Amino acid sequence: MLRWDQLDPLAMCNIKGAKIMKKAAKPIRSEQVIFDELAELCVSPGYVHAIAYLCFRDNMILYSGEMKADDMQQLFSKTRLIRTETSTVIGLMLKRGIDYTLPSPKTLEGYVNKTETLLEEIHHTMSAAFWKDFDPTSIANKDFNPFTNGAVLREPIFYGGESAYSFQYRDFSLAKYGRDDDWLTAHKQFSIQDARNVVYAISRLQDEKAGETLQSMRTAAPKDWTFLPCFTFAIQEVADCARMDPAVVERVFKAFAAPAGACNEQFTVLNDFNIINASPLIPMPDGCYALFHIYSLVEALYEAPFYWMGADKAYVSTAMKHRGLFTEQFAVERLTQIFGADKVLSNIDIFGSKGNKLGEIDVLVLFGDRALVLQAKSKRLTLEARRGNDLQIKDDFKKSIQDSSDQAYLCAQLLEEGKCAFRDAAGNVVPLPEKLKRIYVLCLIADHYPALSFQAKQFLKCTPTATISPPFIMDVFALDAMTEMLGSPLQLLSYIDRRTGYTEKLMASHELTILSYHLKKNLWLSDEYDMVMLDDDISADLDLAMLVRRESIPGKSTPDGILTRFAATALGRITKAIEASPEPATIDLGFTLLKLDEDTVIAVSKAIDHIAKLGVADGKSHDFTAAVGQGDTGLTIHCNNDPIEIAGPSLQRHCRARKYTQRATTWFGVCLNPNDQVLRFGINLDFPWQQNEAMDVLTKDMGKATRLHAITSKLRSNGPKVGRNDPCPCGSGYKFKKCCLL
Repeated sequence: MLRWDQLDPLAMCNIKGAKIMKKAAKPIRSEQVIFDELAELCVSPGYVHAIAYLCFRDNMILYSGEMKADDMQQLFSKTRLIRTETSTVIGLMLKRGIDYTLPSPKTLEGYVNKTETLLEEIHHTMSAAFWKDFDPTSIANKDFNPFTNGAVLREPIFYGGESAYSFQYRDFSLAKYGRDDDWLTAHKQFSIQDARNVVYAISRLQDEKAGETLQSMRTAAPKDWTFLPCFTFAIQEVADCARMDPAVVERVFKAFAAPAGACNEQFTVLNDFNIINASPLIPMPDGCYALFHIYSLVEALYEAPFYWMGADKAYVSTAMKHRGLFTEQFAVERLTQIFGADKVLSNIDIFGSKGNKLGEIDVLVLFGDRALVLQAKSKRLTLEARRGNDLQIKDDFKKSIQDSSDQAYLCAQLLEEGKCAFRDAAGNVVPLPEKLKRIYVLCLIADHYPALSFQAKQFLKCTPTATISPPFIMDVFALDAMTEMLGSPLQLLSYIDRRTGYTEKLMASHELTILSYHLKKNLWLSDEYDMVMLDDDISADLDLAMLVRRESIPGKSTPDGILTRFAATALGRITKAIEASPEPATIDLGFTLLKLDEDTVIAVSKAIDHIAKLGVADGKSHDFTAAVGQGDTGLTIHCNNDPIEIAGPSLQRHCRARKYTQRATTWFGVCLNPNDQVLRFGINLDFPWQQNEAMDVLTKDMGKATRLHAITSKLRSNGPKVGRNDPCPCGSGYKFKKCCLL
């Protein structure tokens, strides 16, 4: 079965900067000379068929039955042309009237090879900008950072991965422009829903035509082979597919089509405005239209209406207001899915002691002793910045990211101090936790911002504290994927906690890659690593899951990893119980449990099953203890039905003793019901270790706690009851009465 790639960020995340370049056999030519030669090639007779071939080759997923992540690996090939490259050659083709004559196979092959060679040479030339003015002696300067140079940043901006899935662009356009429907209907004679339905119908037609074209080639002579029919369609075809009035479809077409006879005359250098990005539909002489990249059309659907409205001086302020409302409301809706409406607040004003307004939080989430402070922005990267203008790049970043981060940090600091009044839009006082242990700062933007994480690493200035996290910079597309896959408060908060903790040591082309890695492997980086770089093909599992969930493609809706292996275990059930009652004492435990690797989760869960069976068999209390990580924290689990007034102090004493012997900073205690392993209560001891003579006496015969990963091999899954003088089942080497029985 064939499936047309409707994503492009799947592929999209292809970092062309990692592409292996052949060693130049001659001096590097200037980018403009290469670009001009490419421009001449693109207006060759029949070149349109070369574009059709390249787009078919590089954006088609072949699969049989269910789609698998392996089926997508071709989209991450270093030789694949990415959308910015194909858009470049399509735009150059428009510079003269398109000649649709089908060239000979040999000529067509020459076009393809020459195109790839010139595009590779352009990339090689652009990458060379890094070394052009590089002074090796500057490396000794601790403030030296070559990546803030505009000429250097052009490469990741042009070749960086797309951050959105095509279905996100397509479907989010409804919410983005729903408030502007009156303007669209009055000025364009169609609604945003009409436009969305037309775009969806075109994508379905391209799916069908891809298979039909391949089928027809089986009986055609090679000299007649062309992939152009995959990318062409008539208005009536789309109207029939969408079940819409052809007149409405035609109006949508005209809104997204390059004007007849357009020659893209302003496209004279690589980063100039390219009309094909704003108007991806190409009118053909026979009245049909060509579209070579569905992703370009869905992106135009998401972005172009704002520019239409921006040209209306009487409406532009309203359009700007609606754009901001969309970003805030999007965040509220997605976060409410996870935390519930009672924990997600919007438009919170902060007042000082004298009643003066000090700040405003766009979206505030309160969960136990954790808080999310989210600020929304809608500024995009300008064309001048894409050209490599240093000042414009920094100015765009300041307006899009830095200002948002500064505002969020101010609000987070006021939240941390706890001296101000926080009021909602109705003027009601927002009750805050007595003390917040962690405040996460999120900066959300509404549009694709090329090389966002890379630019944030170079330009963003902030001063995190022990309470306030480094900022998490993301777009609405990443937030959507995160809340889609991490469907519970602890899962989402745990991921944000680790992601912000690894800001300086983790690199990837965009957030989808990092999220996919987390879903597969559980994001955790050892202190021994100074820098970790994730390759783009890691995102294939997430890409597939999102396709299955949003486009009903047959395949796995959840990547094999933390979401599939953790939920059914005893620790998974404990985590869900913590989420149901987010007490500060147990939220930290939830974070700790979610950081454990798969083997440890299985080991601890088997240990819990073991002591639960013992408790059911003899009706007595059973427990085990284990150190976590490097021993700076640990976990003690009691399994009994004792009254709270007995079970509580018993667990408290045991945890204090264990924490003391381990010289740990924190220690968690959990009490479970042996019959169903339901969480009864939990405790969290969090204070620096100090020597105490009384504790020395109490714990003198207590050995060190075993490591979590060692429990499975030590505990017997079945066997007789453990006696007081028997070796402790936790594996410490001490008698049961001197260890976990305490």
